[in-house]
Amino acid sequence: MHLILYGKPGCHLCEDLQDKLEQIDIPLALEVRDITTNPDWFAEYQYTIPVLIYRQGDAEIPIPRLSPRASVQQVAQTIQKSVKL
Repeated sequence: MHLILYGKPGCHLCEDLQDKLEQIDIPLALEVRDITTNPDWFAEYQYTIPVLIYRQGDAEIPIPRLSPRASVQQVAQTIQKSVKL
Protein backbone atom coordinates (compact mmCIF):
# COMPACT_ATOMS: atom_id res chain seq x y z
CA MET A 1 0.00 0.00 0.00
CA HIS A 2 1.35 3.42 -0.97
CA LEU A 3 0.33 6.38 1.18
CA ILE A 4 1.28 10.01 0.61
CA LEU A 5 1.34 12.40 3.56
CA TYR A 6 1.28 16.09 2.68
CA GLY A 7 2.62 18.32 5.42
CA LYS A 8 5.36 20.79 6.26
CA PRO A 9 8.26 21.03 8.68
CA GLY A 10 7.31 22.15 12.16
CA CYS A 11 3.67 21.05 11.81
CA HIS A 12 3.03 19.06 15.00
CA LEU A 13 -0.18 17.57 13.55
CA CYS A 14 1.78 16.30 10.53
CA GLU A 15 4.55 14.86 12.68
CA ASP A 16 2.04 13.19 15.00
CA LEU A 17 0.20 11.55 12.10
CA GLN A 18 3.48 10.40 10.57
CA ASP A 19 4.47 8.80 13.89
CA LYS A 20 1.14 6.97 14.05
CA LEU A 21 1.43 5.78 10.45
CA GLU A 22 4.86 4.36 11.19
CA GLN A 23 3.36 2.34 14.08
CA ILE A 24 0.37 0.78 12.34
CA ASP A 25 0.43 -2.92 11.61
CA ILE A 26 -0.33 -2.63 7.89
CA PRO A 27 2.47 -3.04 5.35
CA LEU A 28 2.79 0.30 3.60
CA ALA A 29 5.13 2.60 1.76
CA LEU A 30 4.85 6.08 3.24
CA GLU A 31 5.88 9.01 1.08
CA VAL A 32 6.09 12.30 2.97
CA ARG A 33 5.72 15.41 0.82
CA ASP A 34 6.73 18.84 2.09
CA ILE A 35 4.20 21.30 0.66
CA THR A 36 6.68 24.17 0.98
CA THR A 37 8.80 22.61 -1.78
CA ASN A 38 6.09 22.72 -4.46
CA PRO A 39 3.86 25.75 -5.18
CA ASP A 40 1.00 23.56 -6.42
CA TRP A 41 1.00 21.43 -3.26
CA PHE A 42 1.22 24.56 -1.12
CA ALA A 43 -1.71 26.21 -2.89
CA GLU A 44 -3.85 23.09 -2.56
CA TYR A 45 -3.00 21.98 0.98
CA GLN A 46 -1.75 25.01 2.94
CA TYR A 47 -4.92 25.22 5.05
CA THR A 48 -5.70 21.51 5.36
CA ILE A 49 -2.48 19.71 6.33
CA PRO A 50 -1.91 17.01 7.25
CA VAL A 51 -3.49 15.41 4.21
CA LEU A 52 -3.28 11.66 3.66
CA ILE A 53 -3.69 10.13 0.20
CA TYR A 54 -3.85 6.48 -0.86
CA ARG A 55 -2.19 5.96 -4.21
CA GLN A 56 -3.21 3.04 -6.41
CA GLY A 57 -1.57 3.18 -9.81
CA ASP A 58 -2.35 6.64 -11.18
CA ALA A 59 -5.39 7.10 -8.92
CA GLU A 60 -5.08 9.12 -5.74
CA ILE A 61 -7.79 8.47 -3.15
CA PRO A 62 -8.04 10.92 -0.24
CA ILE A 63 -8.28 9.38 3.23
CA PRO A 64 -10.84 11.20 5.43
CA ARG A 65 -9.27 13.74 7.76
CA LEU A 66 -8.17 12.08 10.97
CA SER A 67 -8.63 13.56 14.40
CA PRO A 68 -5.37 14.50 16.11
CA ARG A 69 -6.69 12.45 19.04
CA ALA A 70 -7.12 9.30 16.94
CA SER A 71 -5.19 6.33 18.24
CA VAL A 72 -2.86 4.25 16.09
CA GLN A 73 -5.62 1.63 15.88
CA GLN A 74 -8.20 4.23 14.77
CA VAL A 75 -5.82 5.51 12.10
CA ALA A 76 -5.35 1.96 10.80
CA GLN A 77 -9.11 1.34 10.79
CA THR A 78 -9.83 4.55 8.90
CA ILE A 79 -7.23 3.66 6.28
CA GLN A 80 -8.58 0.13 5.90
CA LYS A 81 -12.17 1.40 5.47
CA SER A 82 -11.09 4.05 2.99
CA VAL A 83 -9.14 1.72 0.74
CA LYS A 84 -11.45 -1.23 1.35
CA LEU A 85 -8.79 -3.74 2.41
